[in-house]
Amino acid sequence: MTSRTPVKPMREKQDRKGKLDGESADRDETSDGNQLHRSGSSASELHKSGADRIFDVQIHKARSSLLSSASGYHDYSGFLNLAVLLLVLSNARLLLENIIKYGVLVDHKQWVTVILRDPHRWPLLTVCVASNVFVLVALKTEQMLHKKEVSEKVGMTLQIVNLSAVLVFPALAVWFLPSYLVAAFATMIMYTMVFLKLTSYVMVNRWYRLEKNGKISRKQFKHPEIKDDEKHNIKPGMVAYPDNLTLGNMYYFYFAPTLCYELNYPRTERIRKIFVLKRVAEILLLTQLEIALVQQWMLPIINNSVGPLREADWSRLTERLLKLAIPNHCVWLIGFYLYFHSMPNLMAELMRFADREFYRDWWNAETVDEFWRKWNMPVHRWAVRHMFAPLVDNGWKRWQAACLVFCMSAFFHEYIVSIPLKLFRVWAFLGMVSQLPVALFVRKFLKGRLGNTAVWVSLIIGQPLAVLMYFHDYYIQEKDRLTFIA
Repeated sequence: MTSRTPVKPMREKQDRKGKLDGESADRDETSDGNQLHRSGSSASELHKSGADRIFDVQIHKARSSLLSSASGYHDYSGFLNLAVLLLVLSNARLLLENIIKYGVLVDHKQWVTVILRDPHRWPLLTVCVASNVFVLVALKTEQMLHKKEVSEKVGMTLQIVNLSAVLVFPALAVWFLPSYLVAAFATMIMYTMVFLKLTSYVMVNRWYRLEKNGKISRKQFKHPEIKDDEKHNIKPGMVAYPDNLTLGNMYYFYFAPTLCYELNYPRTERIRKIFVLKRVAEILLLTQLEIALVQQWMLPIINNSVGPLREADWSRLTERLLKLAIPNHCVWLIGFYLYFHSMPNLMAELMRFADREFYRDWWNAETVDEFWRKWNMPVHRWAVRHMFAPLVDNGWKRWQAACLVFCMSAFFHEYIVSIPLKLFRVWAFLGMVSQLPVALFVRKFLKGRLGNTAVWVSLIIGQPLAVLMYFHDYYIQEKDRLTFIA
């Protein structure tokens, strides 16, 4: 038989349990209410007690305002954010004003159109390829000197003639052959680099050759740039003189992002593909951005500055100079990142060249000479190693050697600028030479932040002034057919 559960007693049991639970809950609520009441009473008493004592608390003490130097407060990051915001807004306004006034002047297709329309104006490409002739002549001459097929005097005469031709040949080609301005500048810069590279190649091999023949000793050099002898630290797999006189060794140096020749360079283990892609993307984007800024922002200002320059209207000319300073400086900063970071790092990665110090913190320079030491490390190392140090070792005073290095730099600035423009106005040369008294003044009278400010002022104002001086004459000469490419 199936047993049945007594339903009624079970229900009565559940009802009694529910009543007990309800009574327990009521007691808990009553207890909580009493506790809250006691807490409220306690807080009220404390508040009343605190109100009685608040007038006894001293709220004033000796303190300095935050903007006073005595306060010791240094966190002004909010003002930095404000300055950046104002800078962005002011430049956005200038950009909008420029577009409203001139329309959109950017034409990225101009490069392709010009190349396809005027292929006969490519002769400078041939001139660049011809640089290999000078490279091979330098290599062959060094090989003959090592084998003593020619005397030291004859060999060095050949090298000097070859180096002189490196400077003269592109100058004549750019001057007489029809070409575009950008291509002409690129040609002059490339041949200047070839000249500096081959000079280093000739001097370093001469040091090793004379040392091998017992005619000099590295110990006689006073400067560490020359005294350091890598030959005494040859490791397996490294090259020693004269095994470096090969085509492969020469062309590695030719393409490496350095101007100072060494028999062995530090190398990385592999090529990082992601790094290469990033640098390629930077080069493509920044090149287009520079073209856009020049076409849209700089050229209209330069064009409108010709009149004030011709009329010697100094107030309008000053306004144009200040107006040009901003876009010129933007282009200059982008150019720095492009030509001293993206491009050399790309070449270094492809060639596994490990020394990537192409610049130092020039933006923190407190003197003009410090800026020039940190701004372009390949040129600085070349100047110290192949000009400054040899001059000092031969009895020149350090300040005399430094002045000669500045003059050399001034010459190459004028060489790179004047020949493509087909103008000889020596503004670049004078601008560089004038850095000497400016450097002395800043070093003596301006220290720390003031010195850094003086460096920035010279960069922001000096460059657009040189641009206006050169392009004023260039516009008069080429106004009818002037474009950004031409």
